[in-house]
Amino acid sequence: MSFFKKLRDRMFRSSDKIGEGLDALVTQTPDATAPDKPGLLGRIFGAGDEPRRVLDDAMLENLEEVLIKADMGVDTAVRVTANIAEGRFGKRVSSAELRGALATEIARIMGPVARPLPLYPQKPQVVLVVGVNGSGKTTTIGKLASQFKAAGKSVVIAAGDTFRAAAVEQLQVWGQRAGVPVLTAPEGSDPASLAFDALTKAQADGADLLLIDTAGRLQNRQDLMEELAKIVRVIRKKDPTAPHNTILVLDATTGQNAVSQVEIFRKIADVSGLVMTKLDGTAKGGVLVSLADKFGLPIHAIGLGEQIDDLAAFDPDEFARALVGLDA
Repeated sequence: MSFFKKLRDRMFRSSDKIGEGLDALVTQTPDATAPDKPGLLGRIFGAGDEPRRVLDDAMLENLEEVLIKADMGVDTAVRVTANIAEGRFGKRVSSAELRGALATEIARIMGPVARPLPLYPQKPQVVLVVGVNGSGKTTTIGKLASQFKAAGKSVVIAAGDTFRAAAVEQLQVWGQRAGVPVLTAPEGSDPASLAFDALTKAQADGADLLLIDTAGRLQNRQDLMEELAKIVRVIRKKDPTAPHNTILVLDATTGQNAVSQVEIFRKIADVSGLVMTKLDGTAKGGVLVSLADKFGLPIHAIGLGEQIDDLAAFDPDEFARALVGLDA
């Protein structure tokens, strides 16, 4: 099954929310005109049997509401709606045309941020992975390690969330699965010391990548800030250019809370890119559009589940079409 089909089949739920909302804008109004035939919505992608409605102020307000409910955020929803209205205001449109216009606008926003994790000649390339506990951070590190290993790269993982035994155990499972060494320390150990040892090993082994897990205790931001700053300070004693990437892992089910997490982690750490997980568990998904519009940070990958192939490079066109319920 292609990743796009998984996105369509498993995430949307989300498209049901947006897609049904777009259908309702056109079909559930006295203004709508359509032949009196059964199964109109079933033929929503057909050529001539669709209900149509004049795109007016009321319809645009309703469209904004649909997008806001899909976690797109007020500012982004207003901007997207205004762009869709341009050249269409006062004309009759179908729900399929609305879906197509919305998909195009979303893809336009997402296109500039769709960038794979860059690989550098520097060895080892140090990738610091941050995010709140429960965001899918540990699983994402395991998947990345497996995928890089399968691509012929040598990888070392540092289990730097030393305060959560479950996170360490989970990384060890992924390391065994991928054939990648996982460096650990006793529970409660200094994460910076572990990161230093991991970088030393990665350098000695000639590894291509070092992936460092970190804690995500946002309820005490000062401690987390000091911990991350210490990790960076210590590994720079071994490599003044490290870390080469700082990836923030976000849980799609948190909705607009993801926006505040980006703001916080950008202050705490020099975030260079995003990974969005758990798109199969959300009834929305528009928050990714909001993040792209607001921050412009690269989106390296999206995740849909627990399997190794459930993390893939972000494709803005496929995401946009899936989000609004269009076929591939």
